[in-house]
Amino acid sequence: MTNKTWMLRPAVLATALLLASCAAPPPADFGYRVPDHAQRAPEAASGYADKPGWSASRFMVAAANPLATDAGYQVLKAGGSAVDAAIAVQMVLGLVEPQSSGIGGGLFLMHHDGKTVQAIDGRETAPAAATPELFVKEGKAMAFMEGVVGGRSVGAPGALRALELAHRQHGKLPWKALFQPAIQLAEQGFRLSPRLFANLSDDGSKTLRNDAVAAAYFLQPDGSPKPIGTLLRNPDYAGLLRDIAERGPSAFYEGAVARDIAAKVRSHPTNPGLLTEADIAGYRAKVREPLCFDYKAWRLCGMPPPSSGTLAIAQMLGMLAARKLESAPPVQASFGLEPSAEAVHLLSEAGRLAYADRGRYVADPDFVPLPGGSARALLSPDYLQQRAALITDRSMGRAQPGVPAAPLASLADDRSPELMSTSHVSVVDGHGNALAMTTTIENVFGSQLMVRGIMLNNELTDFSFVPSENGVPIANRVQGGKRPRSSMSPILVFDRSTQQLVMSAGSPGGSAIINYTAKVLVGTLDWGLNVQQAISLPNFGSRNGPTELEEGRASPALVDALKARGHEVRVMTQTSGLQAIQRVGQDGRTTWFGGADPRREGIVMGE
Repeated sequence: MTNKTWMLRPAVLATALLLASCAAPPPADFGYRVPDHAQRAPEAASGYADKPGWSASRFMVAAANPLATDAGYQVLKAGGSAVDAAIAVQMVLGLVEPQSSGIGGGLFLMHHDGKTVQAIDGRETAPAAATPELFVKEGKAMAFMEGVVGGRSVGAPGALRALELAHRQHGKLPWKALFQPAIQLAEQGFRLSPRLFANLSDDGSKTLRNDAVAAAYFLQPDGSPKPIGTLLRNPDYAGLLRDIAERGPSAFYEGAVARDIAAKVRSHPTNPGLLTEADIAGYRAKVREPLCFDYKAWRLCGMPPPSSGTLAIAQMLGMLAARKLESAPPVQASFGLEPSAEAVHLLSEAGRLAYADRGRYVADPDFVPLPGGSARALLSPDYLQQRAALITDRSMGRAQPGVPAAPLASLADDRSPELMSTSHVSVVDGHGNALAMTTTIENVFGSQLMVRGIMLNNELTDFSFVPSENGVPIANRVQGGKRPRSSMSPILVFDRSTQQLVMSAGSPGGSAIINYTAKVLVGTLDWGLNVQQAISLPNFGSRNGPTELEEGRASPALVDALKARGHEVRVMTQTSGLQAIQRVGQDGRTTWFGGADPRREGIVMGE
């Protein structure tokens, strides 16, 4: 493989397309069978449940809900590709985990076909009529949740267009077949899970009750959540998916569905939005050049901006490459392995510096280019060495943005919050393909608006509510047609010497996604843990504020050691949703090992 194979190619090889076109097409219904457990009452909520990790030799899928994982598994077993499985998984997630993702939102997808790495951007876009003052009211920024709930926050959804693009290039089963699992589950029903119930109970019901469609589906007549184990059927979603399966994404982006979405957004009684049918019809997914970087013996590839995730992780690892993190492995605590104080200190300090640059420079590059016009200036060895020199034995508290070479414009710092209702999927198939896909509607239940059985996103609140500071524009300000900055970090890891895929990983978690994903990378690459062990490690890090430790999984000794180094420590809930698959085979025999986050309901399946 030459270096060029790490660069973007807009389409798969013509030879591969020819072979695919010559193959006999499988039947539209590949024989999906609803799992027996789909309609049984689920287990009670546990908050944190240890998971063993899973092994397979041919293919594997990791997702945030057992029904979604099973749909992907059945697609892979029927000969489907990684993209085929991801489509089936996403459609089921939109049904069983509607608080986190769905076709009313967007996604980032990293794909590897054995030779080429590809980055597909399905991030939502702002309406053409949106201005930098979208979230400004009477001269002041709106309260955050005031902006979230209602039509104002809804961007043009991108998930379906991104999956359509990926399927055209990498699909093996017919598009129509991939919707059968979600259609059958929506019609026959599934049991309301502990996690969905928890999200409905945790303020979700207070806002969902204001949308009559959502309230009828999720809530009881008194406004309380339907209980765990309730059999939920979603015929509206089934009907929508049948139409999309038959006619393709145009059934969603044009015609009656687009009219219904635009009408609901624009007619909201207290917080109407600007999204139009033309905004929805005009949405296009983008193929972008992957952001790839070297770390020790590995090559890592992830999403470029408008994702800030890969860039921040690359900066953090680049700053710490010479610090020998392998010599600061996890230590034993009463609850299991815990990161050492030295590791938490170093990663938190590097995180402060990376998040400071993120807040100053990163936005949709089609509107606001990075300094120097690419990521190179922010990742240059000289620049990272300068930044790394700021890391001492004491916490710096709050870091300031650096000054990389050739900034293109003066920019002010953005402090936009980014909420955590997102989901991650990792897949390896039996054909040599792999993907990492992170998908989101942003807030819990998005904008709290339900149309045709789906929740609409609130991605526009990922923009800065304030367009400028003291007259200096903020990179991530709202602009018509612009994509809001994201922290989603789907990432693929390769062995630099063999160029083989080593790992697919990613997580939900809002702006903390960067720290969650970095933890798994360091845990596996530096500390030699398997992905399940790395995922299960307590979460930690800094987003250029306090050093954050996971509640219930931080020992007093760790807290005291960090405070002694000058850290302001905040012990808090950190509900990651990490999924990862790694290659563990030796002697030329590939074996896959997958891990799912014990903090959520996900599992891994394969064979």
